[in-house]
Amino acid sequence: MARQSSTTTLNGTARARRAVAQVAWTICALLALVLALGALLVAIDATNESNELVRFVLQLADAVDLGVFSRDAGVMDFDSETKNALLNWGLAAITWLVVGRLLERIIRP
Repeated sequence: MARQSSTTTLNGTARARRAVAQVAWTICALLALVLALGALLVAIDATNESNELVRFVLQLADAVDLGVFSRDAGVMDFDSETKNALLNWGLAAITWLVVGRLLERIIRP
């Protein structure tokens, strides 16, 4: 009897770890998506600050770029705002995907 209870607890723990790993991966993928969408908005010159959705996406992308990948003073600094956003936010998106995958692999049983 005790053996079956122990197995059930292990299965429950494994399920919980899988769920947490999936949540971590999903959050990181969504952050990468926000950065990619922000870069796209800058690239197509849709940075109309009067549009609430555009402003929200750009502010969120500015918040999750970790400061290192800022479109204004990021890893690479070009004369063009479009190039800055595409390269720096693109690198930030890739970084979030790598971090998410690493977290998932560490957490998952």
